[in-house]
Amino acid sequence: MTTFTEETRERAREIIARYPADRSRSALLPLLHLVQSEEGYVSPAGVEFCAEVLGLNKAQVGAVATFYTMYKRKPTGDYLVSVCTNTMCNVLGGQEVYDTLAEHLGVGHDETTADGKITLEHAECLAACDYGPVMTVNYDFFDNVDPQGALGVVEELRAGGRPMPTRGARLCTLKEMAVQLAGFADERDGAVADGGPGEPTLRGLRLAEQHGISVPGFDPNTPIRSKAEADRAAAEAKARAEAAKPAPAAEPAKPAAATGSTAPDVKAPDDKSPQVRTAETRQPDAGTAVADAPGTKVPTDTTAPAPRDAQAAESAGAAANPPAGDGKPAGDEAGAQQRNLKEAEAGAGANGAGPAVASETGVQK
Repeated sequence: MTTFTEETRERAREIIARYPADRSRSALLPLLHLVQSEEGYVSPAGVEFCAEVLGLNKAQVGAVATFYTMYKRKPTGDYLVSVCTNTMCNVLGGQEVYDTLAEHLGVGHDETTADGKITLEHAECLAACDYGPVMTVNYDFFDNVDPQGALGVVEELRAGGRPMPTRGARLCTLKEMAVQLAGFADERDGAVADGGPGEPTLRGLRLAEQHGISVPGFDPNTPIRSKAEADRAAAEAKARAEAAKPAPAAEPAKPAAATGSTAPDVKAPDDKSPQVRTAETRQPDAGTAVADAPGTKVPTDTTAPAPRDAQAAESAGAAANPPAGDGKPAGDEAGAQQRNLKEAEAGAGANGAGPAVASETGVQK
């Protein structure tokens, strides 16, 4: 089991100190790079170390370590060679570059050469489509590579050399790169490289200059304002725009229609929401405004009708509106019922049967 050096533990404490005390678990990502810088990959011991210093369990650390491809879960070579085989680079020959390296080195994806120098992998995208096909060595770019150029790079690495990337500083090992990804500066001479963007990246700018295309009102010499200055300028611009708006013209008053109604003037019902109109229709009260429609009058100073008056009106309305047809079941007619009762009584007197029998006989008859 790996025992991490005191230097690694000191760096771990320094990483954790970068974050608030109640947010120490945010230090997990750089800590995983830190343990990878010592072992060359994130081992079970590295997972346990991160869990210990952060107060997490190993499952939580392992879930993060297995999510990101930059954390290697098995021993990796000194130089991680990644070849882009995604759409753009593939069309330009990326797959051919990868196949040539795999055959020459005798390894496949995520495999390491026997001397432990090189681990080969194909990458989905290296975010450099304008330089395709591209490959990286420990995340430093080699642009516009072809199979022979890629072979030259890996052979120089195996011989102990450090070829100069197309962009960036000179190469370092994967462990040295992991130290930088953990947040510590590279102290080597020439570790920080200066250089502008390449021509493929500037191609769009060149075309814009050639055809006179520019953003209206853009001044490249204008300093970038702070957020407070930008917010203040936006507020002032909004105030000026509001002040420049013309005052809304007053609408002429409409003459009231002479309907003889005592209701207050209100907007037409269509101006109200359906919910308001429904509520006022179902539950009107003295405060509910009534539309001043022609022929409509609001009763004032009157008393509500008594319940008996309402019952009488209901009875009169029912009498004046008989049903269109007789919907009663057969046998419910009053005359037929009286006739059946008389016949039942007569049969009971002749036979001397009791009331119960007479009733039953009448029902049967």
